[in-house]
Amino acid sequence: MNSEPPIAEPDRPVSPAGEIRFLFLPGRDLFAARAERFRFLSKGHPLEDYLVFLAALAAAQQEALSRFALPPPPDLREQSHCRGHGLPPLDALTLHRSPAWRDALASILQQMTATTLPATARETITGLTNESDAGLEGLADRVLAGDPARIPPHRLPFVAAALQVYWVHLASDLEMHAFSRLEMGGICPVCGSHPVAGAVHSGETDRGLRYLVCSLCASRWHLVRVTCSNCGSVKGIDHLTLEGSNGAVKAESCADCGTYLKLLYLEKENRMEAMADDLATIALDMLMAREGRKRAGLNLFFHPGGL
Repeated sequence: MNSEPPIAEPDRPVSPAGEIRFLFLPGRDLFAARAERFRFLSKGHPLEDYLVFLAALAAAQQEALSRFALPPPPDLREQSHCRGHGLPPLDALTLHRSPAWRDALASILQQMTATTLPATARETITGLTNESDAGLEGLADRVLAGDPARIPPHRLPFVAAALQVYWVHLASDLEMHAFSRLEMGGICPVCGSHPVAGAVHSGETDRGLRYLVCSLCASRWHLVRVTCSNCGSVKGIDHLTLEGSNGAVKAESCADCGTYLKLLYLEKENRMEAMADDLATIALDMLMAREGRKRAGLNLFFHPGGL
């Protein structure tokens, strides 16, 4: 793992002419693409075993998403209320959560038993399979509260994976008119969760625009570059990368609040996927921690005790 210090690099916003699209909702093939990226990144990586495990988990998520008839999204009246008051219509903390998410979890656990897993993972699957409904709902509450440290590390990826399936289903079932920009630009306008990372797009119509990627529902929303996603400051923003890297992944660091969020520059590598590439660049997290900076983003497959 690279132990060289991060180096500062300038970040130069590029804004295309025309109206900026503020939101992209997740596609129904999200988890298949994530599984493929995890498999690619795993080869020769120091975390190879875990990335291979997550590739299998993402494939199980894709199957769960296509297998179950999950509940419908909020009705038009509720959507209108949220839009008019600047609220996320699928708020992870306030939305009435259907027990259908537990069906997704059961599907994921069943599929994962068919893969090669270490003994601890198999014991975790058995424990979750035998867990009471109330116990599972309590685990879900803690994950959705944005504090993964409160859930045992071996249980976190399985519970988080099922919740992601549930929220991706709900988000992909809604139309764009259901959503509006939030006053807090660093919070997902779809479900109110924190981002896992940001992605600087490279397409013809959105080149140079930064979109934050939700850690839960995988929606992407626009936030002006060189702006702290955590506190909104536009001062004291640095962009750091590992010396010797190609600059495809940088840490946008804020001096005002002492946090950072990774940015993925798709122009340098257009196959990057936020959840996968965030985990695969943990060396940058370790170096930012030595610099005294804390993560502003949340990766539901990364337990805080891992650094």
